[in-house]
Amino acid sequence: MNKTIRRTSVFALLLVLALLGRATWVQAYEGKALANDSKNRRKTIAQYAQPLGNIVVAGSPVTGSKRTKSGDLAYERGYTDGELYAAVTGYSSQAYGATQLEGIYSGILDGTDDRLKNPVDAVTRTQQEPGTVVTTIDPAVQKAGYEALGKKKGAAVAIDPVSGRILGMVSTPSYDPSDIAGTNDGAAWKELTEDPDKPLVNRALRQPLPPGSTFKLVVAAAALEDGLYSSVDVPTTSPQPYTLPNTRTVLKNENASAPCENATIRTALRYSCNNVFGKMAADLGQDKVKAMAERFGFDDDELDVPVRAYASVYPSGMDPAQTALTGIGQFDVTATPLQMAMVSAVIANDGRLAAPHMVSEVVDSDGDALESFEDGDATRIVSSATAEQLRSAMVTVVEQGTGTNAAIAGAEVGGKTGTAQHGENNSKTPYAWFTSYAKDPSTGKQVAVAVLIEDSGAARSEVSGNGLAAPVARKMMAAALK
Repeated sequence: MNKTIRRTSVFALLLVLALLGRATWVQAYEGKALANDSKNRRKTIAQYAQPLGNIVVAGSPVTGSKRTKSGDLAYERGYTDGELYAAVTGYSSQAYGATQLEGIYSGILDGTDDRLKNPVDAVTRTQQEPGTVVTTIDPAVQKAGYEALGKKKGAAVAIDPVSGRILGMVSTPSYDPSDIAGTNDGAAWKELTEDPDKPLVNRALRQPLPPGSTFKLVVAAAALEDGLYSSVDVPTTSPQPYTLPNTRTVLKNENASAPCENATIRTALRYSCNNVFGKMAADLGQDKVKAMAERFGFDDDELDVPVRAYASVYPSGMDPAQTALTGIGQFDVTATPLQMAMVSAVIANDGRLAAPHMVSEVVDSDGDALESFEDGDATRIVSSATAEQLRSAMVTVVEQGTGTNAAIAGAEVGGKTGTAQHGENNSKTPYAWFTSYAKDPSTGKQVAVAVLIEDSGAARSEVSGNGLAAPVARKMMAAALK
């Protein structure tokens, strides 16, 4: 009987130890999970216990950390020229989380990333080893775009076509991330989130809209690559007026007196002839146009720069009339300014696309690289001959056509205007587009820029791209070439 009692006691002891062990494991697991929970107050306190690392533009931080006046959070984020760089940095808020580069690299900036030499626990840390995020942004290009957009609602992106470096990324109206960095910024947050102009939306990356006639460059590229036309200077088969296939709907040109009947691609881009590119898209068929659009970057839902951009879309399942409408950047075609800057960058870079990126490297506190982004890792999109033909035609647009406001003395400048409409029925809003490139033959510098401006008072015509968007592009390109 004593043996039975002893065995029972031993079993009971083992059971208790097992349960204690499991409880300890569960407690440890749940503790770790709680520490990593973004809603955990202790994590927030620890995150802001010391200064964060910085986001850097041209060697100078555009972020900082400042002492709070009260409460249990010792520091809060501060920003230098916050409105100017908001589309790049995003915000880091004690109450509302983090976005853009602040969000992607939060672990690097608050010292908890495992790649750091001495990463520290999100809750119990007693010291901090934050890293630094080095951007590719050129402050002169950024400022030129921001000031040129002014109070207009729009966005602009500038890319170095050879390296893929994003030199400028602007979205207006902007906001100052400092205004929502703390815990007591509810009024500012409410104002921003309820503003109908949506200042928190990065229009450069995350609001695709119909690209209008700027998409004609993609259609022209498809026609040249397919062999439908051998050069930009041979006549096309383009009746004027042109009736959409299997319909009675006539596709009108903005300039009724323009020489668009059977016009060459050069002339059709110069005058932005809808009949030419509508017929061209229908002749190619949706599959060929879609294939070319996707080579340029459309339909890519994983385009990271490293902030993820919304996919620009070329639709499927269309009839011939709908395909014709895509030829002028309408129907269900959508694009971001980043995407249309990529189109011009390919054409400028001899038909190759260097992956666009706005971070050059991420470094630890000793300056050792944790991430590096290669410049100039280019993919062939169209042939060198096609790119050369399109550059020549785009130069004609700027020198003699609808893009004269983009001209820069002493530089080769090519561009394409566009106006599209978005919305329902009578409430449709026109958008002015301009996509372009510029090269300085004396220095070898070059840049590609796309600009989108929403303006309910804009004229519903192609020329609004020249009147509203081209001047913004010109100022950004001029800044990049200096």
